Amino acid sequence: MYSWIWRKLPLGLPGKLIGSLLLTTATVALLWYVVFPWAEPLLPFDDVQVTQDSGNPGGDSGVDQNAPTGTDHELPYDTDQNNTPPPSSDQ
Repeated sequence: MYSWIWRKLPLGLPGKLIGSLLLTTATVALLWYVVFPWAEPLLPFDDVQVTQDSGNPGGDSGVDQNAPTGTDHELPYDTDQNNTPPPSSDQ
């Protein structure tokens, strides 16, 4: 298909390059301004629904109740001050 279009474009190599650029620009514009706006309502990208699962008879939400909550862990370094030594100037 592309070779057929390339052969049918007039005016030698410069005309073929300009014609290819115009065809590409027209195709992108058609998609951007006509096809994509038409198809957007059909796509589920903006249809976000966050609901709580109420169909859980056992009450188990799948969350480990014994897992740390985020404040119960120890960091291996001090977060109050910078304990790194200054860079040496030995050259």
